[in-house]
Amino acid sequence: MLASSPTPTPPEHPPAGPAPIRSLSGSDIHHMFGAGYAWLKQHSHIVNALNVFPVPDGDTGTNMVLTMQAAWKAAADSINASAADVVQAFANGAIRGARGNSGVIFSQILRGMAQQLKGAEALDAPDFAAALRQARETAYKGVLKPVEGTILTVIREAADASSHAAAINSDLRFVLETALAKAHQALQNTPNLLPVLKQAGVVDAGGQGLFYFFEGMAKYLRGEHLLQPDQITAAATPALPQPDLAALGEEEWGYDIQYLVYGDDLDEAAIRQQLLELGGDSVVVGRAGRVVKVHVHHTDPGPFLTFGASLGQLDDIVLENMTLQTLRRKGEWQEDGPVAAAASARSAEITAQPHPGALLTPDCLGIVAVVSGEGMRKVFESLGVCAIVTGGQTMNPSTEEILHAAESLPQEEVIILPNNKNIILAARQAAELSAKTLHVIETRTVPQGIAAMLGYHATASPAENAQTMAAAAQAVHTAEITTAVREAAIGDVTTRVGDIIGIVDGILCCKGADVETVMIDVLRRLEAGGETELFTLYYGEPVTAEEAEALTEHLQTLFPDQEFELLHGGQPHYHYLLSAE
Repeated sequence: MLASSPTPTPPEHPPAGPAPIRSLSGSDIHHMFGAGYAWLKQHSHIVNALNVFPVPDGDTGTNMVLTMQAAWKAAADSINASAADVVQAFANGAIRGARGNSGVIFSQILRGMAQQLKGAEALDAPDFAAALRQARETAYKGVLKPVEGTILTVIREAADASSHAAAINSDLRFVLETALAKAHQALQNTPNLLPVLKQAGVVDAGGQGLFYFFEGMAKYLRGEHLLQPDQITAAATPALPQPDLAALGEEEWGYDIQYLVYGDDLDEAAIRQQLLELGGDSVVVGRAGRVVKVHVHHTDPGPFLTFGASLGQLDDIVLENMTLQTLRRKGEWQEDGPVAAAASARSAEITAQPHPGALLTPDCLGIVAVVSGEGMRKVFESLGVCAIVTGGQTMNPSTEEILHAAESLPQEEVIILPNNKNIILAARQAAELSAKTLHVIETRTVPQGIAAMLGYHATASPAENAQTMAAAAQAVHTAEITTAVREAAIGDVTTRVGDIIGIVDGILCCKGADVETVMIDVLRRLEAGGETELFTLYYGEPVTAEEAEALTEHLQTLFPDQEFELLHGGQPHYHYLLSAE
C-alpha cells in the first residue's frame, strides 16, 4: 500500500511554539486553502498512480488539481473579503470547474463549508468543525449511492474528529491536526472497506487527494513555507522555450493552455503543425529530452488537451481564462451580476457560435454527448448530436463545459450523455446549475452512448426519450482493449507493464501478448458463437485502418454466425472499444 507521509498522531494539546490560533480572517483562509491546493498539486502524480485498474486513465489527482485550480482562479479577487465570502468564492469556482467524480465530491465539500459559514466575518474552531460537518453532509448527498472506502469516508471521519477536538480546545491548529490525523487513519483503512482497493494494493485516490489538501492547510497553520500554487508549475517545468509575453496585447481573449507531454519520439515540428491546424494561436513548442512543453491560445481548450493526451502522459497542466483576466483588469467583471453576460457575449463574439461543438441547425437535437476521438465525434454527429464536449478517459470535462454545451442549445430540455462513469457526477452537477431541465443518462461507455442514440425517437418528449435511451444503453455489453501501464493483480488476472488487456463491462477479464489473442478471448466472454448477433468494433489511435480491417476479416472467419461491423473511433490509448448486441 502506498503511504503518503509519516503517519501523524492526534495531538493531546496544541503544538508547542507559536501561540494558539483562535481565529482566521478571510485572508488567512485564502492563504490556507492556497497552501492546501499547492500541496495537492505537488503530489498529484502520487494520487494519479493510485489507480485500481492498470489502464491509462489514472487522472484522479489531475482532476482534483484542475478542480482546485478553477477554485483558486475564482477566489483571486476575494483575498481581503470575509471568511464567508472567501470560502464561497472557492466553492463557486470548484463547483463549475469540477472534473471527475473525486473533483465533484471535492467541490461539494467546499460547497458544504460555504453553506455553513454564510455571513461569518472570521473562522474559529467551532465554526471550522461545523463547516466540516456540513461538508460531510453535502458530499454524501451529492452521491446517489455513497460508497465507503472512498473520499466520503475520509471527510466523514475527519469531520467527526474535528468536532471532538473543537469541544475540548479552541486552537484551530489543534483542531486541524486532529482532523488530519483521523483523515490519515481513515485513508489507510479504505482497502479494508473496498476489497478492490485491497486487491490492487492501494488506498483510495480521492481520499489521498483530500488528505494532501488538509495536510497543506495544516502546514500553513504550522508556519511552514510552501510555494504558491502558480510557483509549483514554474519550479517543476524544465528549461523550455517560453512565449514572449511582451508581444502579447493588453487584451487577451479565450484560454491560455499549457502542459508538458512525456513520451518517446515526440516530433516538435509535427506537434506544432497539428496545434496550428487545430486553430491554435501564440503556439510555442519546446523539447527537453523526453518532455515537450506546449503553450497555445484558443477559445476551446478541449481539442488541444485531447491531442496532448494522445501523444503521451500529460503533466503540469495550466488552463487560464484570459477573457476573465482581461475583463477583471478592465474592471468590467463581477462574479455575480450583469457583467457576466458581457463575458458570455464576448465569448460568443470570438467563437462565432455558442459552443465549439454546437453546430446549430434546424435538425439539431437537444442532446449533449461527451466524446473522445475524431471518429467517435463523427459517429455521434451522424446520429444527430450537435453539441459535442471533448473528453473521456484521461481527460474528464468540467461541469462548466457540460453546462455551457447544454445552454448553447435552443431546447429548454436537454439530454446529457456522459459516456464515461467518471463524468456522470459532473453532468449531474451541471443539471443542478442549469436554468434548463437537463436529463442525465448514466452512459458509462461510448458504445452505451451510441446505443442510447439509436433508442432516440423524434416524436417523443425529452423525458420519454431519456427513459427509452437509458434502457437501450443498458442493453449493450461493452468491452475495451488497451495496454497495461503498471503491474496489478485484479481478480484472476495479473498484469505486467505492456500486456494487452481486455475489460468486459468494467471487469478486467484477460490479458495477452497481442491484440488479436485478447480480442478473441474477449469475444468468447461476450458469447460470440452464441446468441449475440452483432459486434461493433471501434478502432482507436494505436491501430491503423489496415490492421483493423485485417483483424475484422479474421474474426469473421472464426465466428461466421455473427456479424462484425468496423468503425473508426480514433480514441486515444484504447486499441478497440466493442459493443455486443
